[in-house]
Amino acid sequence: MANTYTQMHMQFIFVVKYREASINSQWKDELYKYITGIVQNHGHKMICMNGMPDHVHLFIGMRPTQSVSDLLREIKTSSSRWINERKFVKGKFEWQSGYAAFAYSKSHVPRVINYIQNQEIHHKTISFKMEYKNFLKEHEIDYNERFVFQEME
Repeated sequence: MANTYTQMHMQFIFVVKYREASINSQWKDELYKYITGIVQNHGHKMICMNGMPDHVHLFIGMRPTQSVSDLLREIKTSSSRWINERKFVKGKFEWQSGYAAFAYSKSHVPRVINYIQNQEIHHKTISFKMEYKNFLKEHEIDYNERFVFQEME
C-alpha cells in the first residue's frame, strides 16, 4: 500500500502440547528453516528464532498485511503437519493452543535478539513456566493461572 510506513517488532512464544520436550536437536534447525519460510512467504522479516525442546521464540519484523492470529495459526498448523509427515516424533505432534505475542520498540531489538539467542543458557537458571509468567507480568498482561499451560489429563 502506498504511503504506509510501519515498524512492528513482535516476539511470539508458543509451546508444544503438554509442554512435552518433543523438539529434537537433530531436526530443530530444519523446523526453524521451515517456519522462517512461512514468515517470509507472508512478507514478514524473520529477525531471530530459538527455543528449547518444549517451546519456540520467534522475533519478527511484521508487516500490517496479516493479523497476528492468522500468522500464528499458519505457522503452528503447517509446522505440525510438516513434523508429522516426516515422522520426527512417535505419535502425533501438536502445539498447545494459544500463544504469547509481545511488541517491542526498535531500541529493544538488540536485547530481545540476545535473549532469544541465549535460550539454552537462560533456561539453566529459570524454568520455562517461570519465564512465561515473567513475560506476562513484565508486559502487564492479566492471565488466569489455570489457562497458562495445558496439562496432561
